[in-house]
Amino acid sequence: MPRSEKSGKAGAKARAPSPPRDADAREARDAGGLDRYDIALLGELQRDARQSNADLAARIGLSPAPTWRRVRRLEELGVITGYRAEIDRRKIGLGVLAFVRVDAERDNADATRALEDAIRGLPEVISCHYISGAGTFELQVLVTDLDAYSRWTMETLFRLPNVKDLHTSFSLGEIKASGSLPLGHLATR
Repeated sequence: MPRSEKSGKAGAKARAPSPPRDADAREARDAGGLDRYDIALLGELQRDARQSNADLAARIGLSPAPTWRRVRRLEELGVITGYRAEIDRRKIGLGVLAFVRVDAERDNADATRALEDAIRGLPEVISCHYISGAGTFELQVLVTDLDAYSRWTMETLFRLPNVKDLHTSFSLGEIKASGSLPLGHLATR
């Protein structure tokens, strides 16, 4: 139970969380080793990764030392893979978001690996996924404007190994863009 804010009643004390019970241990096993405190930590860090360990501890209902150990454990397990600033792309001049389906020339492991390696090296590509159906990869590409996109496709993308064709759609407006992952499925296990 997280510590509560100061109540209006004099002498009211926040209750400390009870130590983990057998139910918490089962919950941790069922969620791949994550218990309710780990899940709360992940949610809080996605909301604000710059908060102090003391604030983080208060928000999830643990003391600072076990909170710090849990964060370190989540980092060591690879659940937390890093921390970064979220930047408004438009304010730094990246006005065009393109979704690009790339059709590969050949479907063999070596050709696909060569294309993967080339795509990984392109800073304009912010995500790349293998896709089902038509095409081989779906890219999200950020550039300054449509002219820059046109130049980039001709000078860079079409020159990658094994690229057969491209199909591009442009974002006309973002309804939701979040780097936060849903965590609700972890709490219901």
